[in-house]
Amino acid sequence: MKNRLTQALERFSKAMLAPLSYLSAAGLLLVAGALLTSTPLAGVLPFLRWPLVQLLGQLIYKCLTAVISNLSVLFCVGIAAALAKQEKHQAGLIALMCYLIYLTAGNVTLTALGQLAKPDALTGLYSSGQTTVLGIQTVDTGVFGGILLGLAVGGIFNRTCDVTHKGILPGIFSGTRWSFTCAAALAAALGFAACFVWPPVQQGTTALTGFIASSGNVGLFLYGFLERLLIPTGLHHLVYMPFQFSRLGGQLAADGVTYVGAYVVMMTEYNLGLPFSEGIVWMYTGFTKTFGYFGITAAFIFCARRENRKKTAAQLLPLAFTASLASITEPLDFLFCFSTPVLWLAHAVISGIFIVLLHLCHVTAFTSNLLGSLLMNLSAGTARTNYPVLYLLGLAEIAVYFVVFTALIRWLDLPTPGRRPEEPARPEAPLTAADLEKLIAALGGRGNIRTVDNCFTRLRITVQEAAFVDAQALHELPCSGVVLNGCEVQLVYGLQAAQVRQAVEEQLGRVVC
Repeated sequence: MKNRLTQALERFSKAMLAPLSYLSAAGLLLVAGALLTSTPLAGVLPFLRWPLVQLLGQLIYKCLTAVISNLSVLFCVGIAAALAKQEKHQAGLIALMCYLIYLTAGNVTLTALGQLAKPDALTGLYSSGQTTVLGIQTVDTGVFGGILLGLAVGGIFNRTCDVTHKGILPGIFSGTRWSFTCAAALAAALGFAACFVWPPVQQGTTALTGFIASSGNVGLFLYGFLERLLIPTGLHHLVYMPFQFSRLGGQLAADGVTYVGAYVVMMTEYNLGLPFSEGIVWMYTGFTKTFGYFGITAAFIFCARRENRKKTAAQLLPLAFTASLASITEPLDFLFCFSTPVLWLAHAVISGIFIVLLHLCHVTAFTSNLLGSLLMNLSAGTARTNYPVLYLLGLAEIAVYFVVFTALIRWLDLPTPGRRPEEPARPEAPLTAADLEKLIAALGGRGNIRTVDNCFTRLRITVQEAAFVDAQALHELPCSGVVLNGCEVQLVYGLQAAQVRQAVEEQLGRVVC
């Protein structure tokens, strides 16, 4: 039972990596776009105001934001394709169609019930618990909906893609078309059910805001804790939006106009040169984005195997800068929120603690976006912001994240990036037919091989009987490493793992996923 659970979690983790693997490059480009379009930075570097520079910045920033904003779609398609044991492109296409069905089913249901919300002039649809994805308005389930549907489509595809029905009309619904039919029905049912199941969950989250507002430092801790903890579900919007854009976050009367919400009040006070009110504490959700993710990244790199540190740093540092400079943390969040929930819980706790510390230290400074906050705090002055303490606490948060995450990773031996003994080495020459026959023989022969799969760098095989595997012969093969765990065999082939899997399947004369 334990092995089956471990295998399922490993397969899920591998499926999650498929869409996430592109986000390092996307994050770097997003940061470049954010810098080119930064209003505070343009005040220091006037050339950034040039129309062509602004156009380039907008193109980069908005195009890459479209990718980050649609992670639910990427997860749905990527997970389904990764889980599919054959014809992965068909599984991905079916997942995309099912996601559109899922969104539309929610939209039709909300419309029929008369519950389709109208966007607020200030907050859009955030406070309503609904959102627009790919132009379709529906219940906001965040990336959770995309992940759930991707898992469902992948599972259905593997069980139905080989089903054949007799007859002309039934034959139309055979194979992958039968997979689509089954998955589409489930997608429609999930979209319908989300309209009834998810709103009560959202209402429960919203109900917490009243308690948070009246509970002093305890409420502040819960505010920071829940804002991070609920990111995978998309419910974090319902935690911070009421404070930042409604009377819960404070109000200010100036020049005959009443401004409400922490964000609007803070910007009005900044523009009018007024002292910042205590409502600015509700804007501290940007603090951990700006500083904490550097500590998380440092811990992951430090805890990676020595031979993997450079590769891990190259993967994670762009994501840390994306969080700090563009306030977009999801690419890094989803690298560990599901695979290591204990770290995710620690992350939320640390975030809540530092919001309380900012309040106790009387910091009233800008915290979102490292570059933007620095320029705005300098212009507002020390007396109004107490910003030197902000940056001291930022350094302290980086250190706390590093120490806590490093301790947990090593104590619990958590599978964070770079921890596995992957090696970039690969065979000096392509595997010959003789090499493949030696591999098959070492695995106990054709009849003993049950499944063949691969991740980025490993050939993953399950066998019928572990006793028939020749460990010595496996170690003599031209690979970088061998891992034996019962009926599971893993061979490290570096970036050639996919090609080796295909070669093994061709040698066997069948797909054995």
